[in-house]
Amino acid sequence: MVFFFIKLLLAHCIGDFVFQPTKWVKHKLKKKYKSKYLYYHIGVHFLALTVVLQADFKTYWLTFLLVIPTHYVIDLIKLHFNTKRNTRVLFVVDQIAHLLVLGVVTAIYYRSDFSIEALITPYLIVFITFLLITTVVASVCMKVVISKWDLESTEGQNTESLEQAGVYIGVLERLFVFVFIITGHWEGVGFLMAAKSIFRFGDLSKAKDRKLTEYVLIGTLMSFGFAILAGLGFVFVSNVI
Repeated sequence: MVFFFIKLLLAHCIGDFVFQPTKWVKHKLKKKYKSKYLYYHIGVHFLALTVVLQADFKTYWLTFLLVIPTHYVIDLIKLHFNTKRNTRVLFVVDQIAHLLVLGVVTAIYYRSDFSIEALITPYLIVFITFLLITTVVASVCMKVVISKWDLESTEGQNTESLEQAGVYIGVLERLFVFVFIITGHWEGVGFLMAAKSIFRFGDLSKAKDRKLTEYVLIGTLMSFGFAILAGLGFVFVSNVI
């Protein structure tokens, strides 16, 4: 069952990412259903599916019947509603929709006693809880604590950065630390902290601002601290349940 899904996923990756040039994407966004590359794209998916399923049309005819037309419809809907503001959201929704189709096809060919109740295990609940603590909860707590310091001395300096970049960096670094800890790779935590220190060193040395240095150091230590505690908490609770 899993291997069959992986084969479908391989065909999807080949069609949607490996053999879809930027030229095709831009032309499809401009011409919508009139774009010839939309149909080239569907043809590539058909060929990829044919290869991974070893051209066994007799056995997998329903796979072709479900995957190819639905892929065309999903792409067409995405192209129709696509704007500059919702491009990223539609990309995620588009990929989820394709994966759901692959999941449905897999379930049709490999029926099992799978149920949602069987999926919601105590281990999964604990994992989701500590994952949320590592990402969302930690971000809010850090914002509340750090907001008491106002970096007035940095005014007038070049402080331009990507929108919400700091938040995303913090979430990603805590996720890495969390994964390193629950998988028993503590050396990864040290490597990540060293790497961040190297990248930050240039900014802090140019700023020559003690307040900024202390602010960054507090934020970094709090971020790593939250992630480490969450990781240790997950390991402890998962061993108890």
